[in-house]
Amino acid sequence: MSEPATDDAPVGTVHRLDDHRTSRTALVVDLAKTPSAPAGITDIDDTPAGEAVDRPDNPLVDWLALPDADVLPAWARSRASVVANVQAFGRLTWWHTRYHGFRTPKYLVKTILLAARGFFRAAAGLWPTLSAQDHTATVKALRAQVKVKPEDVDLAVRLQVAHYTRTQTRRWRFGAAAAAVTAAAVGIALAPPLLQAGIAAAVTTPLAYLGRGKETRLLDQAAPPLRVDMSAQQLNESLRAAGLLKSGSGKDDDKDLPRVSCTMGPVRDGRGWAVIFDMPRGGGKTASDVLAKREVIAQELGVDEIQVIMSRVRAAKGGNAGRVSMWVADDDPYLGPLNPSPLEKAEKFSIWDAVPFGQDARGNRVALPVMWQSMFFGGLPRRGKTFSQRLLTAAGLLDAYVRHYIADGKGGADWMPAKAIAHRLIMGAEDDAIEALKAMLQELLVEMERRFALLRDLPTSVCPEGKLTPDIMVKYNLPVIFVTIDELQEYFTAMEREDREQVINDLCRVARRGPAAGFISNFASQRPDAESVPPKLREIITIRYSTQVVDRTSSDMVLGKGKAAQGADASVLSEDHKGVGVLVTGPASFVTVRADYLDGPGFAALCRKGRALREAAGQLTGDAAGDVTAAADAAGLTVPAIVSDVLDVMRHSPRMFTTDLLAGLVNLDEDTYGDLNAERLASELESAGVKRTSKQVKISGANGAGYQRRDIEAAVPAEILLSTGR
Repeated sequence: MSEPATDDAPVGTVHRLDDHRTSRTALVVDLAKTPSAPAGITDIDDTPAGEAVDRPDNPLVDWLALPDADVLPAWARSRASVVANVQAFGRLTWWHTRYHGFRTPKYLVKTILLAARGFFRAAAGLWPTLSAQDHTATVKALRAQVKVKPEDVDLAVRLQVAHYTRTQTRRWRFGAAAAAVTAAAVGIALAPPLLQAGIAAAVTTPLAYLGRGKETRLLDQAAPPLRVDMSAQQLNESLRAAGLLKSGSGKDDDKDLPRVSCTMGPVRDGRGWAVIFDMPRGGGKTASDVLAKREVIAQELGVDEIQVIMSRVRAAKGGNAGRVSMWVADDDPYLGPLNPSPLEKAEKFSIWDAVPFGQDARGNRVALPVMWQSMFFGGLPRRGKTFSQRLLTAAGLLDAYVRHYIADGKGGADWMPAKAIAHRLIMGAEDDAIEALKAMLQELLVEMERRFALLRDLPTSVCPEGKLTPDIMVKYNLPVIFVTIDELQEYFTAMEREDREQVINDLCRVARRGPAAGFISNFASQRPDAESVPPKLREIITIRYSTQVVDRTSSDMVLGKGKAAQGADASVLSEDHKGVGVLVTGPASFVTVRADYLDGPGFAALCRKGRALREAAGQLTGDAAGDVTAAADAAGLTVPAIVSDVLDVMRHSPRMFTTDLLAGLVNLDEDTYGDLNAERLASELESAGVKRTSKQVKISGANGAGYQRRDIEAAVPAEILLSTGR
């Protein structure tokens, strides 16, 4: 026999499942706690004093549950919203007042013309009454009978009486009308002017109304006519044509066919139509099936597929597997004036904040959080790929605690202004540039391991998640490292196989492990097939952006396998969509974005701002700290253009053959140096103050005509050389 429970005996805990299950509504209910019972005692009343309404045994649970809906509409939930809507209504009213006020004379003329037509219609309508048409029918019938039987005296008498009656009726009806018109005319003539105007309006208004037609519009249309119209019927017919809804047959009644259930709309939303609908159950079609039929639906609606913006509505926003949000634009939403980047006017920016990137089809701002992320940009040449990629790097220019590593496989002028701030800047894909890229990646890997070792040693109170934080960044001087590589395919195609595999592995390590240490990867390439950019590098990238590509296969190469079938298809973009691309931020999250515009001079201005910020914060390091041309620009001194450009071409080499130097200058600026030869180059450098210590250089055991970089630097003002530590 077991011993009775005592105060010192272990005590069991009674768990109520109702305390742990999820509430059905958003209502937060405080459940009373049940006191613990001694071990061995089970016959206790566990009903709390204040019982919750969502208990499963409560028969009123559904009736008492609060509706999951706001009491007030969205526009009336705050004073600021009410004021904003009232002000918008006032502005709209004032605009319409001015618009129609200027057209008042036109409206008066149209009213008079309509009144004249109405008077004619009124007269035509009154004429049968005034002319006694009801008596005329009798007169005509009797006259016909008299012609047949002229000897019938009774018919002749009846005709005479009917004719006389009609004549008398006409006299008093026309007389009454004439008297009424005369009296009205005399009364109006004798009335004061104000009353005359009122009487004229009272007479003209009904006459103008009577004179209107089916297509008559008195007032001009303040807004242009809708180019696209939409109704629930059109939506259902489009989905039916796309095979997403069951089609009717000769025996079926249209009203019995399945239809979508519209939870919102179709309604006008900006410059287009918006609708949210659920696919009917029992048909086996989901929201993903709808997205895959975008082109067919657009054709049935009579628009281009670029005008149809569709997405799934997830459960977090009240959706389900069959709910689709659709917006159909009146015209192409990605054409029009360029969107200037907000970064162009900013003085500072924190890379820990989301970077302003562009606008979607409805004009909503799109911002990208780049911390802990890696990015890949792809697309055809001259479609704005580099300009879009450069926006994210530009945000890092305005943060002094961002260290930039930049490599441009094309070696053109797009990234050249970054020499003012870049810790490492590699231009071109020649042998020396490839060696510089390999060295840069090794430097990044060493820095990454050093940071991980430091973060591991920090206490959890300082580094709770083992990742870089803004406080750690400043305290331990660990700036965010922004790795930007443009035209990746140029490097991979120029490398030997072993070097290529090693570089790919290094890039994968940076993209995969680097984010926790504060590394941001920003890569770009043209069509990234297996030869130019291998899948194992592309597949670990978290954010992808593609401008126009040639087909759906190329789009999937950039954005991910199967993305085109989900609706993220960059091949639908046209040649006119420069700077427009499809942005994928997750497995099922994508949006077509018109990227902000930041041109070359604007990017160069941001680079100058970034250099000043880094000099003030003591963060100007690496190549930028020793760049003589950037230092001269910052100091306001003039360095001859030929000297500056030659130094840019020779930035990776202490010496260079003349032929290679000429090729680099042409690649840098073909318009300026396209016709340059060795003699003209020597003459222009001599005029700029360059004194060659030797006309021959030795590179890899080969001798040839060339230049030493130290001779070029000697032509730069001495104070600039001293400021760069040379």
